[in-house]
Parts: sequence; structure tokens; C-alpha cells
Amino acid sequence: MLPKLPVLSRFQQQRQSPEIDLDQLMGKIKDVFRPIFGRFGRGGMGGVLLMVALVLPIIWLATGFYQVQPAERAATRLFGKFTPPLKEAGLHWYWPSPVGTVSKEIVEETKRLELGFRSGPAGQLVDVPAEALMITGDLNIVDVQMVVQYRINDLANYLFQVDDPGDIDREIRTGAPDGMTLKDATEAALRQVVGQSSIDDILTVNKERVQADTMLLLANILNDYEAGIEVLEVRLQNVRPPDEVRDAFDDVVRARVDKEARINEALAYQQDQVPRARGDAQRITNAAEAFKQERILKATGESSRFLSVLTEYRESRDVTRQRLYLEAMEEVLPGMKKFIVAPEAGGSLLQFLPLQESQ
Repeated sequence: MLPKLPVLSRFQQQRQSPEIDLDQLMGKIKDVFRPIFGRFGRGGMGGVLLMVALVLPIIWLATGFYQVQPAERAATRLFGKFTPPLKEAGLHWYWPSPVGTVSKEIVEETKRLELGFRSGPAGQLVDVPAEALMITGDLNIVDVQMVVQYRINDLANYLFQVDDPGDIDREIRTGAPDGMTLKDATEAALRQVVGQSSIDDILTVNKERVQADTMLLLANILNDYEAGIEVLEVRLQNVRPPDEVRDAFDDVVRARVDKEARINEALAYQQDQVPRARGDAQRITNAAEAFKQERILKATGESSRFLSVLTEYRESRDVTRQRLYLEAMEEVLPGMKKFIVAPEAGGSLLQFLPLQESQ
């Protein structure tokens, strides 16, 4: 974590309200009243001075009116000391300079910090290797570019708690903590998270975790500084190995992508075949269960029928025996060839013995 920056001055240089140049104003007033001086001579000088003494305070007090836009908030200072509360949007009055000072800042605008690169004209990106090159936890070097989105959430702390040299490249004025303070804190947080992660985590699988950890650590640093800045989002842009070894890393990444593709294909095949096999197994099991139940029911029915016949047979043996014989003949005879010999025709069975040869 970065060491907390010393607060060089309780009240930093601010964007001041326009001050009045009293000498210039007196010169203009003299030019206006010079004809009067000539008309009244020296005797009228006292009246003119009295008039000037009455007009000047009115003009000075009138310069205390100022306008706060809807997206802005204003902080007022009396003889250099902050006087809360903050002023909301609208027309206000406060003591003019040099007694009072009004500082206005846009607090509802989402601002942007670029780390490791800068956006140039026409959308061109310029790399900043001094910010982007970092050492990972497994002692590899990685080129990390990141964007931080933030806004002012405490105007009093933003204006008066942290002194900052500003950032000319980003057009951040001197005294604003979103200059070098925010940039250094962001770089420190990112380097700490990257230093605790492997290069595989940063390049492939755990980018979201790196972003979340960096955002949490950066927010803690800014809260310790009381910078009045709220971090809204931390987003990794280009994360890549250095140019000297980029081809080798690209080969490794492509091999891992192919590996994941093969694994996904195998999983898809498994998801297709396993339900089919389970369905076939369930179908065979159901068919076997149905056959089992059919055989059980059939055997149960046949045993019940046999027992019922046995009961009747025991009650009337001759009748039951005759009935069983007739039922058996009904089943056997329809499928056999039959020869009927009537006794009254005078024949006998002897002449029909070689029946098959005669046929």
C-alpha cells in the first residue's frame, strides 16, 4: 500500500472566484467623475469621494453572487477557513474576495483514469510501459492496462484534505487528489494484486477476481487518504505478456483453448450418450419387469385353475375325469386325421390297418 501522502497545506490552491482590481476600479471611477471634478473644483471633491465611498461597497458586495450548476457543488471559505454546508445548484451569495472564497467542482460527472496507456487523437492508444509492466506472483512479467472510473463523493475532503501536484497530461489542476495521488494509488493497488497472482490467472481465468481485488484495495487506500473520491469501476483492458515472449505465450494460450475445446466436446458427447444409455437400460428393465409380471400372473392363473379342477375332481371323480377326457379330445382331435368305421356296415378295423400306405 502507498504511504499516506503528507498534507502540505490545510487549504490547497483552488479555482478562485473572480477578484476585483480596486486600483483599476478606482481609475475607472475617476474617469467617470473627472468632469464633475472640473465643474465643482476642489470644493466638490468631498462630495465625490463620499459618493465613491458609498458606491464601492455596493459594487463589491454585488460581486458575491455566484451560480452553481445542477451537476456542481460549491464549498465556501471565510478568511481561508471552510464554512459548511456545501451549496447546492442555484444562485447564491457569499462574501467576495478577499474576505470569502467560493470553490466549485462537478461532482456528478463520472471521470476516467487510464493506467498503462493514454488515449491519443483519433482514438489512437499510446502505451506507457513504465506503468504497465509488472511482475506476477510466479515471477513472470506481464503488460497490464487498466481503466478506472470514479467520481467525487465528498467535496470537502476532495478540496482540503489532500495536496497534490496535479497531472498535466490528464489536465488535472494542482491540488486535486485525482492527479498523481489517484494514479499512484491505482498503480500500487494493481501491482500488489498482480504480485499475488499467477500469470495464468491474469491472462485467462481470473481476470474478474483481479479487477475486484484491485477495486477493493484502491477504495481502501483512498478512504485512508480521505481523498473524497469514490471508485465506481475497475476494468482491465489489454493484458498480455511482453513483446519479446508474446509468441510463446500465444502458443500456450492457443493450446489451452484447444484443450478446453476438446474437453467441451467430450463433455457434450458424454451428455448425449449417457442419457441414451440410461434410457435403453430403463427400457430393457421395464420390458423385463413386464415379462416377469406376465409370467407370474400366468403361472398364478394356471395354478389357481389346477387347484380349482383338483377341488372338483375330489368332489366327483368320474364326472371330472370324463370332462377332462372330453376337453383333451377337443384339443387333440381337430389336428389329426380321422377314419370312422361304422359297425353296421360290416367292416372291421383289420382292413384299414395299413392306412398310411394306402394313402
